[in-house]
Amino acid sequence: MNAIVLNAAQGQQGNGMMIIMMVVLFAIVYFFMIRPQNKKQKEIQKFRNALTVGQDVVTIGGIHGTVKAINEDEGTVTLEVATGVKITFAKEAINPIATNNKK
Repeated sequence: MNAIVLNAAQGQQGNGMMIIMMVVLFAIVYFFMIRPQNKKQKEIQKFRNALTVGQDVVTIGGIHGTVKAINEDEGTVTLEVATGVKITFAKEAINPIATNNKK
């Protein structure tokens, strides 16, 4: 009879340890993966909201251009990629990497 009670107590202790391990694992995943990704997304959004006319940018497709117009209602940016050549992109297509070194 004592063996049954002892095994039941060990089983409950094992379940408690498993719950603690799951909480610790979730905390590790949150602080090393989810939180930094959310922070990066906020920085990217801040960059895109701070776009100004005349700023040199690169799209996520690698097209270099200068911002000529920003339409906040539609969420678009018009870039001049060559003299007289203008292309309209979604604001989300602008890469947040600074491009100050044009050749």
